[in-house]
Amino acid sequence: MGKRNRETVVLVSSVSECVEFVMPSRPAVFLDRDGTLNVQIIRDGHPFAPQTLDQFRLFDGVREACHALKAAGFALVVATNQPDVGRGLQSQSMVEAMHARLRQLIPEIDHIEVCYDPGNGEPSRRRKPEPGMLLDAASVLDLDLTRSWMVGDRWRDIDCGKRAGVRTVLVDFGYAEELHEKPDFTAKTFAEAIRIILAHL
Repeated sequence: MGKRNRETVVLVSSVSECVEFVMPSRPAVFLDRDGTLNVQIIRDGHPFAPQTLDQFRLFDGVREACHALKAAGFALVVATNQPDVGRGLQSQSMVEAMHARLRQLIPEIDHIEVCYDPGNGEPSRRRKPEPGMLLDAASVLDLDLTRSWMVGDRWRDIDCGKRAGVRTVLVDFGYAEELHEKPDFTAKTFAEAIRIILAHL
């Protein structure tokens, strides 16, 4: 018979014999939100988050691609900066409503990490490009970062992934900003980014 918890499986073949197997940690795909899963607002070549639920809509093919990742054994973790809350420009309740909608649209999502820090120069271990949100999620969910990926549309996402030790895919919209670190792969759409990941299993 067996006893199971999140980390180990213990198989008992007799009263005197006990063999313990350590369950392997799962790989994850860390997903930026705005400009990656949902359509961003672009002004003067720069991306911005939607401000209302009416503006919050997924890119074509996102749900199907997330389903394919889940079927391949990846945990799905959203990691998003939402500095407008810290700046007093958007309510936390609106962001939470968007995330409730996101979970309804993509039930495969395992976890959402949010950083509300305003990003006005104050130190923050969780605000991308720092890797804190990825590291915190890895600790909570027992994730294997060495087999994980980060997908995002901005330099902050790529730098965050590099600092966390995961492979990176940039969804390139040609924003008016320069990359700091070179992504491992570049794609034009989220669906293409996920095809790249699945091709490297």
